Amino acid sequence: MSSTVAQNYSTSHFLCQSAAPKQTDSAEEIVIPRKKTWDKLAVLQALAATVNRDHTAVHYQFQDDPYLIPRTSPEFRLYALSRGSGCNAAKYIVNTYPHLFQKDFAEPSIPCLLPEQLEPLINEISVDALKERIRLRKVRASVDLYDQLMQAGTPVPLEIGNTLLDLLCVYGDKEPPREDQLEPREAEDEGEVTADFQKKQRGRPRKASDLLSVTWRVDNNAERIFSLMPERNEHSFCTMIRGMMKYGAYTKAMNMYTDLLNNRMKADVYTFNALISAVPELKEMYNERVDLILELLKQMAEQKVQPNLLTFNSALKSLRKCGSIAKGLSLQIINEMKYLNIEPSLATFDHLLAIFYKPAAASRPHTDIIFEVFDEIEGTHFEPQDPDDVNFFISAMRLCLDLKDLELAYRLHKILETGNNWMLLGDSYQQSIYYGRFFNILCMMESIDVVLKWYKTLIPSLYYPNVQGVKDLLQALDTENQLHLIPNIWKDIRKLGHSNKQDLVEEVLELMGRDKHSPELQVTFADCALDIKAAYKREQFRNIQWTATSLGNVTVLLLRGGRIQDAWGMLQLFKTNNRVPGKELLDEFLDHAKESNNKALALDLVKLAGAFSLPATSELFDWVMKEFELTDEEKRSLEDLDATSSDSSGSDQE
Repeated sequence: MSSTVAQNYSTSHFLCQSAAPKQTDSAEEIVIPRKKTWDKLAVLQALAATVNRDHTAVHYQFQDDPYLIPRTSPEFRLYALSRGSGCNAAKYIVNTYPHLFQKDFAEPSIPCLLPEQLEPLINEISVDALKERIRLRKVRASVDLYDQLMQAGTPVPLEIGNTLLDLLCVYGDKEPPREDQLEPREAEDEGEVTADFQKKQRGRPRKASDLLSVTWRVDNNAERIFSLMPERNEHSFCTMIRGMMKYGAYTKAMNMYTDLLNNRMKADVYTFNALISAVPELKEMYNERVDLILELLKQMAEQKVQPNLLTFNSALKSLRKCGSIAKGLSLQIINEMKYLNIEPSLATFDHLLAIFYKPAAASRPHTDIIFEVFDEIEGTHFEPQDPDDVNFFISAMRLCLDLKDLELAYRLHKILETGNNWMLLGDSYQQSIYYGRFFNILCMMESIDVVLKWYKTLIPSLYYPNVQGVKDLLQALDTENQLHLIPNIWKDIRKLGHSNKQDLVEEVLELMGRDKHSPELQVTFADCALDIKAAYKREQFRNIQWTATSLGNVTVLLLRGGRIQDAWGMLQLFKTNNRVPGKELLDEFLDHAKESNNKALALDLVKLAGAFSLPATSELFDWVMKEFELTDEEKRSLEDLDATSSDSSGSDQE
């Protein structure tokens, strides 16, 4: 961070006093290798560096089959899920029926694509059979065989027992889900959750993810085997602690950690990482959480356990739930990482920004931190080191959007495009969130020419905009008075599958019909209105219906574009859909009839108003009698219609 921050929060090295910084020797001998060892992908990486991304093409994962190239946002998600389902189906066939794939015709042979050995080959009751079942991740079979060995009096080596504990604690004493199958849901697991989880979830609706994540049952096989082991070492205790932490038994894990210390053992760095991550679940008060984090870090120093990147990231992640008192400690942790020559990852900066920027905070945020973070990481090539690395870019772009800082958004996007940092953007869902926020701030603060340039760059190769993204673009067009581009945007709306979104379609019609434009543009708008009318006809049995506003806008657009018959047909739709045309729409028709001296249109309009029993029928009658020369027969028919309309109005008032 900056020198000012370093002065305010000097490095005290109280976190890990036993760890010494790496020393560099100025007289280090330079050894020139005799040959260069190239990466296996070096040639492919060199070829990939010679081409640029095609902005007009879709994502590379859909290039294998042109027929399956998605053209809409729903299709993108559907095809991506279908592709993954196809891969899982293929794995299921290969692994379930391996005897059908004994012959290997592949040249060269690729072992990872061959059928896996899923069934054990050793059927006798022995330690080797137990090792084989553990290697195959057969949880229940491994537990049964372990019990048989114990009943037979066969000693199980400590190393094998620890490996079995690893298997049980990783999968929560359940059969691991195969890649080609969904995770099994056991009904009995749902009722046997820990007391810690019940306390945590009290007063909150239970989610499916909660039921899947908490499966640590009381007195399960892991606890039973741990208690039956004739001897236990640090590996045994650490495995149990991490398993309990993973599946929500936080209090039990802390008690197990106390037993580890009482047995004069020390935990490894991964166990400390798990303990630090679970601090918000162990303590309620902010100051208690901070004190526990500091205590665990000091215990690491006392036990001479060297921290790693995930240690500091776990501390920062827990500090996110410690309120404003975590700000000073978080900067000390960053300084401690520098002292130990531990390079931060993107998750480190994501946690740091979250500590200083609280969405619901009433006080003014510390806006300097985000600038210092960007100064620190600009031009840096990051590699994935923490599962939370993928959260940085979407969170940082949200901050840019909240701060309404366009320059910061550009800087962040430049960092994303540095090296292979784009690979840390996450899955397709997270990519959509990032580009949606980036496009939102562009539409809000950038000129329309630049917005359209980015629009062509991002869509459809990287981003399928949702309804809000399209609305942002329409708002930018309205602000810059570039409404003539709306017909082209409507074509994209259809391609993106948003033509069935009622509010979006009505906004398009509202922008086109709000003001009058040149005759050429009005003709273009009329053609677009006809296309929208066809979309209503296609979607009328789904989730899009005619409203008085949409009917009026389409009618006005057709009328201004010179399509009189189509506009008159839209007036008939008012009655079909139980809608009443507004006075502004009737005035628009009357003005057109006057300009074109179309007496027949004026008469038909008065008759239509009478058919709707509109209060403005008498006013229309007087206007037509004044503006046009009518025959006696036409006057009598209008007078009869006016009298009928007046009687209907009077009866309605009574």
